[in-house]
Amino acid sequence: MVRREKTNYVIQSVAHALDVIEQFTGETEELGVTDLSKRLKLHKNNVFRLLATLESRGYIEQNKATENYRLGIRCLQVGQTYVSQMGLLRQAGPIMEQLSRKCRETVYVSLFRRGAVVPLQSVEADQPVRIVSLLGQALPLHCTAAGKVHLAFESEEEMKNGLPDSLAKHTDRTIVKRGELIADLKATAERGFAVESGEYLPDLRSVAVPIRDYTRALVGSLSVTAPEYRLPMDRVEKEVGPATLAAGRDLSSRLGYNP
Repeated sequence: MVRREKTNYVIQSVAHALDVIEQFTGETEELGVTDLSKRLKLHKNNVFRLLATLESRGYIEQNKATENYRLGIRCLQVGQTYVSQMGLLRQAGPIMEQLSRKCRETVYVSLFRRGAVVPLQSVEADQPVRIVSLLGQALPLHCTAAGKVHLAFESEEEMKNGLPDSLAKHTDRTIVKRGELIADLKATAERGFAVESGEYLPDLRSVAVPIRDYTRALVGSLSVTAPEYRLPMDRVEKEVGPATLAAGRDLSSRLGYNP
């Protein structure tokens, strides 16, 4: 049997749909039907049908104010799935093991999902008293170190947009005033790592740093979590914070990040 080239099996309509998605870049966030028609050299009716199909599946959405189109949430979800399955978690394993051995505490990698932060992988501490597993739980942004990372290391506009209208109080230490939280996030950005001290769960302290990939996008966070008595602030500042920063830079580098 003669083997045919894979290009002979390309479905033209699928290729055109992908062409539409690929027109939206960092420089071009929104496009209209006419713009896409000219770029792709396709009839407007064909472009509209492609957009309607992609919109029905969440890959494209329409800005009702301008009637232009932009990428939809499904693109982000697919991208995050790729990162977690093929890149981030695979690369994170050895670095998490090393960081956990160095600090003798539990280490997490978390991703941002639908307005929350979700720990997806962990390495437990070699200690008799350990942290209850948080894997798979949707955690709030404003009172967890991993969540603060996603607020502090985005642009100021994205940070303010990412804050909920009201800041839920989980413990007596939860920051519930927006002004105080914004000040905390600015301090986080300056020192390079976020700190949570009993703000979501009592008697728990966590240190988290951002993880970036080759596009310089923030794709996750790396954190060290322990009981407060084992992780006093002087240890955070002198040992655990710098160690977590170094591990975060190493992981980001492995994902292709170049500062």
